[in-house]
Amino acid sequence: MQSEQENALSADCCIVGGGPAGLMLGYLLARAGLRAVVIEKHPDFLRDFRGDTIHPSTLEIMRQLGLLDELLTLPHQRAEKLQAEVAGEEITMADFSRLPVQCRFIAFMPQWDFLNFLAKKAAEFPGFTLLQSTAFDDFIYEDGAISGVKTLQGNERHIIRTSLVIGADGRNSQVKAKAGLTGQSFGAPRDVLWFRLEKHPDDPQLGMGHKGPKQNFIVIDRGDYWQCGYTIQKNQFDELKLAGLDALKSTMAQVAPFSAERMAEVDEWDKLKLLSIRIDRLDHWMKPGVLCIGDAAHAMSPIGGVGVNLAIQDAVAAANLLTKPLQQGNVALQDLQKVQRRRQFPTVATQFLQIKMSSNKRKRTTPSKVPQMISRFPFLRHLFGRLIGLGFRTEKPRYL
Repeated sequence: MQSEQENALSADCCIVGGGPAGLMLGYLLARAGLRAVVIEKHPDFLRDFRGDTIHPSTLEIMRQLGLLDELLTLPHQRAEKLQAEVAGEEITMADFSRLPVQCRFIAFMPQWDFLNFLAKKAAEFPGFTLLQSTAFDDFIYEDGAISGVKTLQGNERHIIRTSLVIGADGRNSQVKAKAGLTGQSFGAPRDVLWFRLEKHPDDPQLGMGHKGPKQNFIVIDRGDYWQCGYTIQKNQFDELKLAGLDALKSTMAQVAPFSAERMAEVDEWDKLKLLSIRIDRLDHWMKPGVLCIGDAAHAMSPIGGVGVNLAIQDAVAAANLLTKPLQQGNVALQDLQKVQRRRQFPTVATQFLQIKMSSNKRKRTTPSKVPQMISRFPFLRHLFGRLIGLGFRTEKPRYL
């Protein structure tokens, strides 16, 4: 094993995690003239079944940055409304047509395309560096203060000198763990099994989602295939595996909008990807020299597909509040605390709604009253459209 490379790289800020929050923050800091290094443990962004709903709030940020038109040249599908089938009836659950932004729709775009786009745009600034196949190992301390990070790149160990580390490395954040940041978990009664089905010419026109009569069955149009999600009880996957793949496919076929024969495409367990749903958040997102944002600070349920967009908003808030201290070379703990204070309310409010919507107290056999309320009071679909499309607090980049 080669020795550590001292002073291999230095930066104003090292961002751990090349997801939506990490790349957006890296782009914004580099755009402001700062040196931002983003490290990503994978060699690329090609990971399936990731959050890929780009909401109106994020599209508005891209417009403000002058990136929207080029972004929308990438393959995507648009949803001006979110609909669900409840007891055989098609219900509009959220309507984005009245939002006070230019893009009144959700763009469904594979996350790897969005991340590649952000990385390409960030690379146009001399201060931006993206290191892929590079994993965070630990912090470096000098006189009790963080002075950098140790990274692993294959068998090589390197050092990045920096006084600020941003943890944007997801719900299983190593930055969070190494920093000793603690939080609280609110649980979730369901998990999701994701899989894909090839498209057939005679497939039904499903739009962006489909809710089956007994269990949720989610469908996302990927152009040449369907991305499907089937919800199960929390920690039920091992039990389902014992019962056998054929039994699971038979159950899914009862609620899927496709014929039972189509489930033959799921011919091995490896074609099912388990998403263990978690709702949690840190008590304190920071300690001196470290700040967590996005899923590293608050894991969200996939309800509403808002996780990616909350992460993007976190990144914009962090850039707005930390750019000047970084330029001055002095980021105090109080500066990091401002980021959490700015983003705490939208995080707590969104998680509160998700917890209520996924509550296990209501029996599964008892139909939800929400669709009935929306049918009776149409203004609710516009309210839900605003909550899903824009959230509780939108951010605007300051350093344009």
